[in-house]
Amino acid sequence: MNILQVNSSARSWNNGQGSQSTRLANELVAELRTANPDASLTVRDLTANPHPVLDEATLGALFTPVEQRTAAQAARVALDDALIAEIQAADVVVLGVPMINFGVTSQLKSWFDAIAKARVTFAYTEKGPVGLLTGKKVYAVLTRGGVYRDQPSDSQVPYLRTMLGFLGMTDVEFIYAEGFAMGPDAEARAIESARAEIARIAGGAAVAA
Repeated sequence: MNILQVNSSARSWNNGQGSQSTRLANELVAELRTANPDASLTVRDLTANPHPVLDEATLGALFTPVEQRTAAQAARVALDDALIAEIQAADVVVLGVPMINFGVTSQLKSWFDAIAKARVTFAYTEKGPVGLLTGKKVYAVLTRGGVYRDQPSDSQVPYLRTMLGFLGMTDVEFIYAEGFAMGPDAEARAIESARAEIARIAGGAAVAA
């Protein structure tokens, strides 16, 4: 099993402080590795190393034939290719997804922009687009200041289902940790609820192993 963990918060998690999504994603990955001792792990830390945004220069590089690219263009495309190679190699993907202004972080959006590449991770056909990143299990750890689960204001889940599904990743499970901004008791309940889901997932992983 190859596990890819993607941390997408604007904050890191250090010494008990910072990103709750990274904290809980770390805990989920630790449980998965306990259940599957031979699993390998790749951590793509978009907090420490944010991926460049999709701008005009990047588009120019992507649409320039390989043999005609400048050194700078080739280097920029190589950054995207590295992320694509990681997701292609993964059997299990763990996303740490904090809510920012009702959506995902710019870091995670840039990651999706990088890995969505025609004829590589999806293909256009006569019947429409087909995702090529199939056969993967995705866990998305969602952390929110308020409570948005199953509410119209939750734009994260539809976006993630759409993007992941477009790329062929349809086996997606969400772990919710909500209410971090609603006081200490709500924060404690959020962590407790997420950890219960992590324990359930780990139990299933142990059985599968």
